[in-house]
Amino acid sequence: MPLEIIGDIAQVETIAQGSGIRDLALLRSQHGLGNWRKKKGIARVKLPDGETAKAEVHWYEAHGIGKVKLKIKEWL
Repeated sequence: MPLEIIGDIAQVETIAQGSGIRDLALLRSQHGLGNWRKKKGIARVKLPDGETAKAEVHWYEAHGIGKVKLKIKEWL
């Protein structure tokens, strides 16, 4: 099941960019060239049973491509 974010992501921070991203080659091959950044933030996530919970989420983002590979790192 894909990750479904409810509302906006708060407290967004960049935690890596450019060559500091371990998966940079994979991102470029799957999604294309771009100014890639790894980001984190706090969001309300919809669970499979329909309930919602707060979690810290991480994702990769590039201008013109958008958010890819969202994942939950920690439940809050």
